[in-house]
This record gives sequence, C-alpha cells and structure tokens, in this order.
Amino acid sequence: MLAYRDDKFLGIGLTYDDVLLTPELTDVVPSAVNTNTNLTRNLRLQIPLLSAAMDTVTEARMAIAMARQGGIGIIHRNLSIAEQADQVRQVKRSESGMITDPVTVRPDATIDQLDALCGKYKVSGLPVLDENEKLVGIITNRDLRFLPVEEWSTITVAQAMTPMPLITGEVGIAREEAKKLLAQHRVEKLPLIDQDGRLAGLITVKDFVKDEQYPHASKDDSGRLLVGAAVGFWGDSMSRAEALAQAGVDVLVVDTANGGAKLAREMISHLKSDSGFSGIDIIGGNIATRDGAQALVDAGADAVKVGVGPGSICTTRVVAGIGVPQITAIDEAAKACAPAGVPIIADGGLRHSGDIAKAIVAGASTVMLGSLFAGCDEAPGDLVFQGGKQYKSYRGMGAVAAMSSRGRKSYSKDRYFQADVVSDEKLVPEGIEGQVPYAGTVGDIVYQLVGGLHQSMFYVGAPTIEELQANGHLIQITAAGLRESHPHDVIITAQAPNYRVTD
Repeated sequence: MLAYRDDKFLGIGLTYDDVLLTPELTDVVPSAVNTNTNLTRNLRLQIPLLSAAMDTVTEARMAIAMARQGGIGIIHRNLSIAEQADQVRQVKRSESGMITDPVTVRPDATIDQLDALCGKYKVSGLPVLDENEKLVGIITNRDLRFLPVEEWSTITVAQAMTPMPLITGEVGIAREEAKKLLAQHRVEKLPLIDQDGRLAGLITVKDFVKDEQYPHASKDDSGRLLVGAAVGFWGDSMSRAEALAQAGVDVLVVDTANGGAKLAREMISHLKSDSGFSGIDIIGGNIATRDGAQALVDAGADAVKVGVGPGSICTTRVVAGIGVPQITAIDEAAKACAPAGVPIIADGGLRHSGDIAKAIVAGASTVMLGSLFAGCDEAPGDLVFQGGKQYKSYRGMGAVAAMSSRGRKSYSKDRYFQADVVSDEKLVPEGIEGQVPYAGTVGDIVYQLVGGLHQSMFYVGAPTIEELQANGHLIQITAAGLRESHPHDVIITAQAPNYRVTD
C-alpha cells in the first residue's frame, strides 16, 4: 500500500517573470556603479556574466571575447580531451603579459606549415628555434608579404625569416621597458632569451594595445585572460581535468544535469583534494534546492551553479517533470551557500537585462547565459538566412544532436547520466535543437546587459553588487502585473537593442 505524506507540496516556485525589484531611495548614478563580483571563493570578475558551456555558445573565440569584456567563458566539453585543452590554450595565449610557452616553428618547416600554425593559434608570426631550442630568427607577415602563395609549399621558414641578431629582451624585463623597446625599434614581437640564447618567453605589441582597448578584462596574475572549462565525472574525466590544468585553465566546472548525484560530488571532492589542481577553483552544478547546494558546499565546491531545467532549449522539466523555478531555486541555494561564503552562479532562464539584478537580489553573484550569447558572432556555428532574417543555431546539451554520435563521439551523454546508452536510438533527450536571431558582437550584447544592470543598481540605490544583493527587495506579481510590465496596447514600430519584439 502506498504511503501518504502531507508534506509533498513544498510551496510556490517563482521565476524571473513572477517578481520585480522594488525601487528604493537612491543617490547612486548608473555610470558610477561597480559591478565587480565573486565568481568563486577566490576569483572575481569585473562583470557578473559567464557564457554557458554549450557547443553552440562557448569555444575559444567566445571565451576570449567574454574575458576581454570582464566576464568569463566556460569551454564546453562536447570535444575530445585534446580539442578542449587546445581551446583553453588558445585563450591563454591570446593575450599575455608574457607568453611563457610561445608557439614556435623550425627553420625547415615550409611556409604552408607556418601558415597553418598561425591560423590555428591566430597569430601573425612565430619565433624560429633550431634543434637545440635556441632562437635563430623570427618570421612574421611582413616576411611573407612578397612571397608568391603558390610557392609556399616549397619555400622554407629559414629562407624567408628575419635571422638573428634580433631585437630581444632579457628574462624578467619590466613591462614598461619592453613597451619602450617595441616602440623604439618598431617591431611587433619581443623575444625574451636566457643567457644561453634559448627562448624563454615572448612579449607582443598586441598585448599593450589590448590592455588599452579592454582595460577591464578578466586576467590572471600573469596577465593572461581567464578561462574556465567543463568536465564530467565519468570514464576519462580525470584525464580531461588534468589536460585542462596543464593547458592553464583557471576554473573547472563539474558540469552535470544533477549536481546532487554521488558521482558528481565525489568528482568535486577528488579535484579539491588533488594537489595537481591547486590554484584551480572548482565549480559544482547544477542543483536547485537547499540540500543540493549544501551537498556541493560539503564536497568542497568553490562556487555552486543553480538551474535545473530553466534554459530555453531544455526539456528536463517536461521530460522528467523535474526542476525548481529559478528565483526560488537561487533563494533556496543561498540558504546553504551564503553562510559558507560560497558564491552562486544562476544558470539559465534569463531573457532580459533586468533578470540579472533579480538573480543577484535572490542570492546569486553571477549569471550564466546561453541563448543571449548563442546569436553572437563569436559563438560557434554559421549564420542561417530564413525569411529574410539572420539566425544562428542553438541547442541544448541534452538534445539528440548533442548526445548522439552521428559520425563522431559525443562527450555530452554523461551530463545527463546516459553515458552507458550504446545506441543513439535509445537516448532519452532532455533538450531541443533550434535557432536564435543573429545578435551582433558579444561586446554589443554585454554593453546592453551590463547597462541594464547599472540601471537596476541605480533604482535600488546600490553602488556595488554586494549592496544590491543585500539591500534589494523582490515583490511577487500576477499575470496582469507581467502584462503591465511589458509594452502593451501599442504596435511596436522600432526595435530596441535590449528588447526583442518577438518576446
């Protein structure tokens, strides 16, 4: 006989459209607010935004763009170990105070081989090392300018490079001195060599330009852009984590659909106890309850990711009947995380800039975005024209296409605890495939999102994220209140950059 319990209904679940922030007395100016916030126990960001670890959202190009804006990108894990580690390396090498392990080329390599390397790492030239790892020259676009392309397969680097002696710097050179040398000699790259003539590092003029262009970029102690990457808990997940650590990743996300699962918690504990991952923060997720958050805190997570089923392409709440609306989920998770000093990342369900502030007041420190970034230039995938409009593909990591083999190995199945499903026909998807409107550059989208957050902080009277979280108030609204909140009783004739008519 089935047992009856009278505590099965836990209360009302609220999401972003169910609440509004209340305006407060304020002396805050929107342009003067500070959006610095904690990503994890040990890492802070200039803006509270992460790009989601999804294969239609974040690879190296997106992660670079996000870090330059002051946020961070999380490289998805639907890649081989080598491919994902390479994506991390591309981010870490894109900007550096000093590149400690620069990509190099041998003198006997062809120009075609050089071009392939430069294309892969998106650089304009490479130092040339002999078999003893000594610097013998440098080759840049300037050296190739007058070489016929049809001869690139036969011409060697040695024939085209600028040989030693070159303008070089000593190991440990000050940044200002390096900048002066680059300007004085009008060169773009400054190799750093040790007393034996071996290449010890590389400083490029590009990094100084990027410093000026992106003054609020998220960087590590060595001046390299911050980047995160997702790992699982099954099979070769530890090998993946080790490869990512070697590539220079700053934060690892133990990325599962149910972070309360024992295997996921054990993975977090293992990573936190392994000295090979010291200096790398570990994020656990996803959960949607106080108990789930407490379990990840107890496992040692440096941040907790909240969100079960809120994403626009996620069907978990329909297929499995599982989930907690986001505002309530964040609030519940905060009851466990706040006393432990563990930041919360609100993952999924955000549609408007105002939702960011709502998530923060509910208890989050940062938010993770998928669909809002999937339409950007920097997201993987090609533009599609349909009905005279531009779109980009977007899919859930639980979609059939993400989990099935289709001529390749999927690394996404274990996120939904289906790693043991052999046949694609036996998969139980928890996501769909779709497309989102083309949205321009990440910089444009971030500007509007952060601008909306600035306005929220003005209305609440909060000059910092911490004060917004501490002093903001949420009020539950009705369906009539939601209709009143959006444009109504009017035909919209002009598109605003931060509000889509299709909503």
